[in-house]
Amino acid sequence: EKNKRYEADIWTEVAKYLDGKDLARLGMTNRWFHRLIMEDSIWKYACLRDLQVPPPRHVSFTWKQLYKSAFDGSHAYCFRQQEKHIDWMRIGGFVLETPSVLLTEKLVLPKKLPKPEGNPERTIQTSGTCVLTNVRTGIWLADLQLVRCPVCNLNTCEGTMQVLDARHVELFLEEGYRNGSWEYEDIGIHRIEKPSDTATGGIFEIKYLTSPCTAGVLDVKSWIGQPSDWQPKARLCLHAVAVNTNLQPNEGLQVKFQAMRSRGADGEVVSIRISQQLI
Repeated sequence: EKNKRYEADIWTEVAKYLDGKDLARLGMTNRWFHRLIMEDSIWKYACLRDLQVPPPRHVSFTWKQLYKSAFDGSHAYCFRQQEKHIDWMRIGGFVLETPSVLLTEKLVLPKKLPKPEGNPERTIQTSGTCVLTNVRTGIWLADLQLVRCPVCNLNTCEGTMQVLDARHVELFLEEGYRNGSWEYEDIGIHRIEKPSDTATGGIFEIKYLTSPCTAGVLDVKSWIGQPSDWQPKARLCLHAVAVNTNLQPNEGLQVKFQAMRSRGADGEVVSIRISQQLI
């Protein structure tokens, strides 16, 4: 009778309930378990489970690679501008089914959406919003970053900047990103030259702007915290992400919108940043 300890179907099911570190430890037990955890279906299950997202239509890398990229503790500032980085927190995963998103510095939707074919720099200057098209569909990861302001290079400078940093789950595996040929481009800047109570930013898939799950993100009173709570807050749903930080007295904010594209100006948007810097 076959030894039940090495029944592949049983251990495949057991492995689906382990996180990445435990899977790696199991794989080091012996050659049999090493072959078992090389099954990509196990890593797919783990990745979708831990990100709490449905499977995308297509991925260009193995699920083991995607899991490691998502959960190895790395973030965008590990690769570039390490000297600027202060702290970060993972918000989570969300999904873009269609390639059109609304970027906004307010968590109140505009009565009329900016036209996709319009000038995003202008709409950002006037309304603090813009629409991006040709965004890569699939799973996205969102982080909240705290970095030193880019105005100076002094380590003694106490100026900080909050960044809602979102990327396609495959970005860190792309050769164009790893070799530095893909760069962030400025989409537009909005200066708020009056005291601001909060620094907020959101990314919303336009197709789901009126969905019940998006309404939960827009219900800011339910999650932003009391005015005296200075801890950054974030809210996530399947097709949107938003951040909010309550601010102490200030003279205003500068909000910058950036995007990274694959293969130049006509490429897909693979990463989005909305940053808020005190004036």
